[in-house]
Amino acid sequence: MKILVTGSDGMLGQDLVAAAEQSGHEVRACPRTRLDVTDAGAVMEGISVYKPDAVVNCAAWTDVDGAEEHQAEAMAVNATGAGNVAAAAAEIGAKVIYVSSDFVFDGKKRTPYVESDVPAPISAYGRSKLSGEEATLFANRRSMVVRTAWTFGIGGSNFVETMLRNGATEARVLVVHDQVGSPTWTWHLAQGLLRQLDSDAYGIHHMAGAGHCSRYDFAREIFDRAGMEVNTLATDSAMLGRAAARPAFSALESEYPNAIQLPPWQEGLAGYLKQMKNAAARGAR
Repeated sequence: MKILVTGSDGMLGQDLVAAAEQSGHEVRACPRTRLDVTDAGAVMEGISVYKPDAVVNCAAWTDVDGAEEHQAEAMAVNATGAGNVAAAAAEIGAKVIYVSSDFVFDGKKRTPYVESDVPAPISAYGRSKLSGEEATLFANRRSMVVRTAWTFGIGGSNFVETMLRNGATEARVLVVHDQVGSPTWTWHLAQGLLRQLDSDAYGIHHMAGAGHCSRYDFAREIFDRAGMEVNTLATDSAMLGRAAARPAFSALESEYPNAIQLPPWQEGLAGYLKQMKNAAARGAR
């Protein structure tokens, strides 16, 4: 299959390109410097020239707090840009996947969100991702929206990396206990997205690491698996004073009987820590 990946220089994009190439797909990697999704003309030209069978839109504004101050910019990438990519794919008959977020929900539910739950974002970032879902589904009848959560991977800054860095340099680490979600290793997610591309199951899908935990419990698991003795203290979200509100509970599951299931988040964490160790060893040579 010929696959074009937007945002290929991001955390998920890098893993998706690598996973697709390992699986024998022909891949066109498009970082922002090569393809700016906010430029409708450039997107149409780039996709029509390459003529992929499928497009995976990993391009995203991911700064959750920054989106509060830069709502227009976040909307341009996550919503307008998503529509541009989906429309260009539709023009050549290609299917498209838009990678969305658990932040489209308000977090008031106390059981995992499924595809039929009604979105109600509480942040500018969440609103931009929901708008991107709508733009994608409207522009391309062969589109799939894949919501995921709490991603971490070798190609970008993430919660696991932050905890390891803070644990190595600070006497104590404060972590919120009142945010619960589904941590997801981008390598597992990339493999799941490729399986999704092989289907014609258009519409909305949830795909995240199996199970859920609080940020605090996630941090404790990170330190335990990394063999670090860290004084980890629980706090609440209000104490951190972040610009954007976070959903208190945003764990994801799928309600579909044949849904693509990712491994438990603990397996993803173990795989990522091993990947980091191997990368560090290669860099030391």
